[in-house]
Amino acid sequence: MLMLIGTLVALYGCGTVVDKVKLQDTIQASLEDSIHEKIQQVECPSDQSVDPGATFSCVVVFADDRREVATLEIRNKDADISMIDIKPQN
Repeated sequence: MLMLIGTLVALYGCGTVVDKVKLQDTIQASLEDSIHEKIQQVECPSDQSVDPGATFSCVVVFADDRREVATLEIRNKDADISMIDIKPQN
């Protein structure tokens, strides 16, 4: 696993979803810190349910407009999330 991202939970109605804004901000800060490259933007899905074991993708846009896809996994019901892969977008 490439990195660990802290607990990112928001409660909406009856369901629990990942807090998209916190997740995007955390991914950006973590990547900039670990790979020493400027990230222009991170785009993650809205309303991602907290389902332990589930994976989902976010698009990372670098300062040079290069796009890569980060694959993330929800580790537990507290929405602890790990980045398990990042690779160029097709």
